[in-house]
Amino acid sequence: MVKLYGFGSGFGIVDPSPFVLKVNTYLRMSGIKFEEASGIANLKKAPKGKLPFIEDDGKAIGDSYFIIEYLEKKYQSTLDQWLSDEQKAIAHLVSKSLDENFYWCIVYSRWMCEDTWPILKKEFFSSMPFPLKQVLPLVLRNGVKKSLDKQGLGRHSNEEIKQIFSHSLKSLSVMLGEKAYLLGDKPCSLDASTYAFLAECILVDVDNDFNKIARRFENLVSYCKRIQDEFYKN
Repeated sequence: MVKLYGFGSGFGIVDPSPFVLKVNTYLRMSGIKFEEASGIANLKKAPKGKLPFIEDDGKAIGDSYFIIEYLEKKYQSTLDQWLSDEQKAIAHLVSKSLDENFYWCIVYSRWMCEDTWPILKKEFFSSMPFPLKQVLPLVLRNGVKKSLDKQGLGRHSNEEIKQIFSHSLKSLSVMLGEKAYLLGDKPCSLDASTYAFLAECILVDVDNDFNKIARRFENLVSYCKRIQDEFYKN
């Protein structure tokens, strides 16, 4: 059986990492049986030093993209079989946009925004012993700031980042329209990815400016709740 390694529940959802949640949702949508192993200690044995990763038949596969590629081939998932070549191309590019652009807006909103930073510190570090819980958050926050600057997003102002964030959400809202799922009346792997990123903004127990922007898009809110109800009933 597939074993999915993630961080565990946080901010009121299954996992605070959209990449872990993406794989979790893909497994559920594909009907592939799996078990979860949660905890930050999983990072120590992650093959690429980040989560998620899976273990299956003695193999360890890291990175959500390669995990899904592996699962599709190994378990012959039919999730995307109904898509045309054009739809598959769209799905790939939209998914990579979420991975490489939208993700950093979420990171910024959690680690850099002063109204959310205390919530993140409490969620992730409060159980650590003193003085680790005082020192480690600051060290990691400084590292995140450097990563944001290197990626480029961190060089923008708060208002500019919110504009980038809002534009991505508006594009997803237009793409979804009144459909049940992004590319039709049934889910595909793009929905697993999109749900994962939107849930980190819409369904979480956080209420900063970025979350408020995301919740203005009524069809995206309904989309998240619909997938949550269908695939996360238990």
